[in-house]
Amino acid sequence: MSASPHPAEAVLRRLEWTVIRRLDGLLQGDYRSLFRGFGIDFADLREYQPHDDVRLIDWNVTARTQTPHVRVYNEDREVTAWFLLDLSPSVDFGSREVNKRQVLAEFTAVLARLLTRQGNRVGAIGFNGVSDFVIPPRGGRPQVLYILDKVQSQPRLLRAPQTDLAAFLRRAFSTIKRRSIVFVVSDFISRPGWERALFDLNRRHEAIAVRLIDPLDMALPDLGVLVFQDAETGEQLTVDTNDKGFRRRFVAEAQRAEEATMEAFGAAGMDVLELSTDDDLLDAVLRFAGMRKAQSRGTALAGGGMS
Repeated sequence: MSASPHPAEAVLRRLEWTVIRRLDGLLQGDYRSLFRGFGIDFADLREYQPHDDVRLIDWNVTARTQTPHVRVYNEDREVTAWFLLDLSPSVDFGSREVNKRQVLAEFTAVLARLLTRQGNRVGAIGFNGVSDFVIPPRGGRPQVLYILDKVQSQPRLLRAPQTDLAAFLRRAFSTIKRRSIVFVVSDFISRPGWERALFDLNRRHEAIAVRLIDPLDMALPDLGVLVFQDAETGEQLTVDTNDKGFRRRFVAEAQRAEEATMEAFGAAGMDVLELSTDDDLLDAVLRFAGMRKAQSRGTALAGGGMS
């Protein structure tokens, strides 16, 4: 009898058969246009024009000349992508069979494999509130397996300091030197104040927020008396979900937090892909593809690239 495949190998094989194989047909091999323009090299400076991306403004030259200047880049065929992976205790939550960490792992594996199959490089930085890991960008299927195995093997912490997403984003900012596409995969449950760090990251790179959610994040069903435990501090609270007033207050607070989070993404100028624990992964990747194509059309229209 042959030995069972390594857990990461088994997951990647399943995703290649159930998701990536189907994407090949649905996207008709249009991966180059989907990921085009992420790997670029600096070429020149020129004065700012009304349609230019403000993220390309060179602030040092602008201050020196008193005239806005933008950096001009030549597109490189090779894409470099980084996955910033939130593995803090709150990501181990799931109200059904699938938790947020599993969604994170499988989405990362699919996108990383789509990229590496086209000759691109992917890297990852993970954090759990206690320690970080950095996987430098490389190409090939073994790199995807290495990232997936690293995510799967990270211990599930019963307690950890409250997630400080801002500190993690600042560390990532100092680590990633070359302009890249950066996927920030997180539930964004953190100490406040991460908005500026996200803005700075998106100004240097092309960042996409991949927000992990669960149906219970937004509403509580009537389940009687329950004991809630904070995934990071371990603090417990007994609540009566029979109480309609409590459920209304929960929804109101969840909506307030939702609006604040979306405002932060908007302020950072970021695209957002929401991934729920009850999502179909294939549909989620197709939403991402649609988002990228719509953005590409909008950029072309703004720049006069289409008639």
